[in-house]
Amino acid sequence: MGGPNLEVFKFGLYLFVPVMALLHFGDPQWYHNHVLPYKEQLFPRGDKTHMQLPTDQAAVKAELARIKAEKLARKQERDKAAEEHQAPQPDVSSQTSRGWFRSWW
Repeated sequence: MGGPNLEVFKFGLYLFVPVMALLHFGDPQWYHNHVLPYKEQLFPRGDKTHMQLPTDQAAVKAELARIKAEKLARKQERDKAAEEHQAPQPDVSSQTSRGWFRSWW
């Protein structure tokens, strides 16, 4: 087997790794530089969120109609942009299908 030197090395490693992880990731400067910017990407600020939730059925329906209209407008813009950037497709109806393996020969 490994002997006592290996056991001392493993014990030292088992102690070293968690302690160094706590020292590195527990540093307030590291948290400020790496965690807070990512947090702002995940969760929008309070002024960018919609705080007034509709309370009656008519307001819910109006809000739902507004959201659907925005989604439809974005979809139409995406389709239009994709149509403009789409390259012309070659006519494949005149080509015969020989299968994926026979196309190599």
